[in-house]
Amino acid sequence: MKKLLIYLILFIPLLSQAAFDDHFLNKTLRIDYTHCGNDKAEVYAMDEFFQEPTWDRSKSMMVEAFDYGKYKFVAYDSAENELLFEKHYSTLFGEWQTTTEAKTTWKSFSETVLMPLPKLTIRVEFYSRTKKGLWEKKFSTYINPTSILISKETKYIVKTTRTWFSGNPSEKLDIVIIAEGYKKYELMKFRGDAQRFTNILLGCDPFSGLKDRINIWAVQSVSEESGTDIPGEGIWKNTIMNSNFFTFGSERYLTTQDNKTVRHIASNAPYDLIVVLVNTDKYGGGGFYNSIGVCSSHNELSDFVFVHEFGHEIAGLGDEYYVGDVAMQNFYPADIEPWEPNLTTLINFDVKWKNMLEPYTPVPTPDEEKYEGKLGVFEGGGYSRKGVYRPMSDCTMKSTTYNNFCPVCKKAISEMIEYYSK
Repeated sequence: MKKLLIYLILFIPLLSQAAFDDHFLNKTLRIDYTHCGNDKAEVYAMDEFFQEPTWDRSKSMMVEAFDYGKYKFVAYDSAENELLFEKHYSTLFGEWQTTTEAKTTWKSFSETVLMPLPKLTIRVEFYSRTKKGLWEKKFSTYINPTSILISKETKYIVKTTRTWFSGNPSEKLDIVIIAEGYKKYELMKFRGDAQRFTNILLGCDPFSGLKDRINIWAVQSVSEESGTDIPGEGIWKNTIMNSNFFTFGSERYLTTQDNKTVRHIASNAPYDLIVVLVNTDKYGGGGFYNSIGVCSSHNELSDFVFVHEFGHEIAGLGDEYYVGDVAMQNFYPADIEPWEPNLTTLINFDVKWKNMLEPYTPVPTPDEEKYEGKLGVFEGGGYSRKGVYRPMSDCTMKSTTYNNFCPVCKKAISEMIEYYSK
């Protein structure tokens, strides 16, 4: 695996410090926008721009090395048409589009992209991945970094502490764990919870072997009430990030649609990825590639939920289970290869884990005892019993097992940690 990682990194596009300084200031441009639509249409509209004090992320990885995600954001120098920055990600809106509700109504979601603050005017473009797996440009606009409408205001000043630190944030994967549903007197409890979940993540392979590339921060935001909304039980709580269970009608789906507040609070620490830790013992969570993850803090299965949802967030891993109560319908078309690295429809299996299989492993692989614990191509995944395949009979992305990522998932996570820490 190490040879594969070295090979990958050699071919990731690098930007020198001098080249970064030619185009950017050491500050962050935060672009908040509204994403709305129904199951067939989508519209982008700019909301607010913020300038944050520093760019604490990599100064060399300005262009994506992985073709993952439902959405893509790119920025060009407006005068020279030079590609300066590219980021891929997924959001709650993309999942909502697949629900029954989206067939009958329109809905809007707040979303955010971050990039280094450019020195000159840029042209930005937003792309969505079509059902055929192709990128389609949906919106374009120009941003002048000297505009008086780019706010320098800090909306929330929140105390942060390090729960794991290995070095300069611009050379590490930085994760923030944010308190949700913790009252002021419960912040000591939150600090203990944040440390516990730090230990959970760093005790899980492959994170355990890459600790020296990771920083983790606890952000101590305060809520007026403890807990979270549980609409199916008539429970509503006044919390700082307005999280809730029963997302899309699924009881265990714990998310927040208050993206702007999450981003305001997260900006108190250097971050690449955000985890919202919700003060509840109810089972649930959610996670989105290169975006926001959510997890309940005190369920007996929270260790599993935390690393499972973080697998979605850091490496774009797909769900490998197949159950009947997931709201999304026909999430993976049978004639398109999924972008997720751990799922395949066999349309283009050559780009997935085919080269990791042992000789003579049958494709597809029968789900029989003789292949249990072996890497193969097992039918059933991506919420479908038929037509979508996973790498092993079991994995943390399939069942409620902690520290059980399969080799394909471990490889995808390791490559992404390497990418973030360059």
